[in-house]
Amino acid sequence: MAPARRMTYEQIADDLAARIESGEYPAHTKLPSNRELATLYSVSMGTIATVQRLLRERGLTYGVPGAGVYVEGPDD
Repeated sequence: MAPARRMTYEQIADDLAARIESGEYPAHTKLPSNRELATLYSVSMGTIATVQRLLRERGLTYGVPGAGVYVEGPDD
């Protein structure tokens, strides 16, 4: 079996965006930690930081210092 192809940061951001839009990660819920996401997608913490920036720029998430990254809600 061929090894899984590593995803780019854009593909990871698109995947997480699709999960948010599908309701897998509902509004105001906390996303997995950056470390958990890096493990899940087999990428570096730097890649996940870029993914988090893209999701914020798209208006899909917001960060709470010391608490994590959360999904934006329709009223935010």
